[in-house]
Amino acid sequence: MKNLKKLLCLMLALVMVFALAACGSSSDTEEETTTEAETETEAAETEEVEETAEETEEAAEDVVYKVGICNYVDDASLNQIVENIQTQLEVLGEEYGVTFEISYDNCNADATVLEQIIANFIADEVDLMVGVATPVAMSMQAATEDNQIPVVFAAVSDPVSAGVVDSLEEPGSNITGTSDYLDTTAVMNLIFAADPDADKIGLLYDMGQDSSTTAIAEAKAYLDEMGIEYVERTGTTVDEVMLAAEALVADGVDAVFTPSDNTIMTAELSVYETLAEAGIPHYTGADAFALNGAFVGYGVDYANLGVETANMIADILVNGADPATTPVMTFDNGTATVNTEICEILGYDYDEIVEAFSPLCTQVVSITTAESFDDLEG
Repeated sequence: MKNLKKLLCLMLALVMVFALAACGSSSDTEEETTTEAETETEAAETEEVEETAEETEEAAEDVVYKVGICNYVDDASLNQIVENIQTQLEVLGEEYGVTFEISYDNCNADATVLEQIIANFIADEVDLMVGVATPVAMSMQAATEDNQIPVVFAAVSDPVSAGVVDSLEEPGSNITGTSDYLDTTAVMNLIFAADPDADKIGLLYDMGQDSSTTAIAEAKAYLDEMGIEYVERTGTTVDEVMLAAEALVADGVDAVFTPSDNTIMTAELSVYETLAEAGIPHYTGADAFALNGAFVGYGVDYANLGVETANMIADILVNGADPATTPVMTFDNGTATVNTEICEILGYDYDEIVEAFSPLCTQVVSITTAESFDDLEG
């Protein structure tokens, strides 16, 4: 009997041991199953986040901004602006992870062609238009009054007087940009620093160029105040400008002043020898004039103007800047660019010219005659 009781107790103990072992095994399995499930969930979530990030990055890379650029004429100054806009937009596209798709055209000072180019930009649904020089900016402004396509202008000498913007600080509406405003008094001062005895100044410009209107008026006021005689000669084509230059030689002027006038810029290569060989220095409103044979170009760094125009374009398209409240930028860097070849033809000593100009400028730099800046660098 005692042995039977011991046997029963032993069997009961074994049953309990097996029961406990089974419970433990079940618990371990449940824990392993739970851990595996959690790991799979976390992996799935991580994969989803990575896929979302990749999709976002791909979406950013797929963003394309269509930019329509129209140049007014083919000359060294304006071409330099366009080249720097295009180069800088390529750099900014890589920086922002977007693509700036550029459509470029040149109206060659033809109003009918200009209107067609702008119409093409609108039909192509560009996101922004760029107008290089005052006439292009004004036409783009008129064409976008209803559709409000953003417009960024470049090299508009006096955007307020031209009615392109309300003010330099608050342009208003859908347009802003960069200005090649010229400090006329600074150029006049250079004329008399080089030749204190000059008593007859020629004013060479295109009456139809808005870029010349204010500067010529300022030049007249300056000369009137000094009691200096001046002669005005104008032209609207290369041939007319050549005749005007010859007339100034016949007038016996001591120097000629031209602001940042695109018509005269286009004709500079055709007139610079006429003036230089007559001993008449040509003072102008941009270094590109000096590149093409003028004696002095003053004030505007068009390469930097192009870069800053591109920065403005990207700020509007990518960052959502409002053209109406984006201030117009000006670029008088106070630099006098002297053509050393013309300096020699005129009989001036370059070092003496630098000495005379230096108190009136930020710096004086030299250049030689070439058709374009690329040719000069080459």
